Amino acid sequence: MKVQGLQGLRGLLAVAMTLMVVACGSTNTLPQATVHDSLTTSVENYQYLVGPGDNLNIFVWRNPELSGSFLVRPDGMISTSLVEDIPVSGKTPTQVARDMEQVLSQFIRDPIVTVSVSGFVGPYSEQVRVIGAATNPQAVNYRQYMTLLDLMIQVGGLTDFASGNRAQLVRTVDGRQVSYRVRLDDLIREGDIRANVDMLPGDIVIIPEAWF
Repeated sequence: MKVQGLQGLRGLLAVAMTLMVVACGSTNTLPQATVHDSLTTSVENYQYLVGPGDNLNIFVWRNPELSGSFLVRPDGMISTSLVEDIPVSGKTPTQVARDMEQVLSQFIRDPIVTVSVSGFVGPYSEQVRVIGAATNPQAVNYRQYMTLLDLMIQVGGLTDFASGNRAQLVRTVDGRQVSYRVRLDDLIREGDIRANVDMLPGDIVIIPEAWF
């Protein structure tokens, strides 16, 4: 009976080890995200896009009555004194200025428009999201050169039950979602700055809880 029991235990251990190897193999094959020391072209060329909730400061040269501060509505449009519905969401401030010049040219001669943004919110597609075992999981407005460390500071770090080294970064690449392994325990708890990576607009960080 003791021999049978020992053989059964060995069988269970073999199955468990097999499952662990399979699990590790499936996650370790994920490519690493770009290290912050070598910034990607996407990061270098980042331009802020206007989104619902942003406040646009529009200045029309020599036409102060047409200038002012305009809130971007939930439908991505603004209303001015001359035109009620002007789509601005998903465009850069410079693009909005050129569009405004085209619209205003119907009413005034050779308009010159400049646009600045305050109260940054941006479109949802540009926000970076943290879900799972973070102290304060939330959506964060992307900023140029934002790194994983910057993001984790903003969400308050990891909870006591987080399994940071099993965290995943989900990024859209060429129209499809790709998962990358990120080492949050090494980065935050061990201070290993080599685990820091660049963030890009639309990234999602998923932090699982530890297995007990």
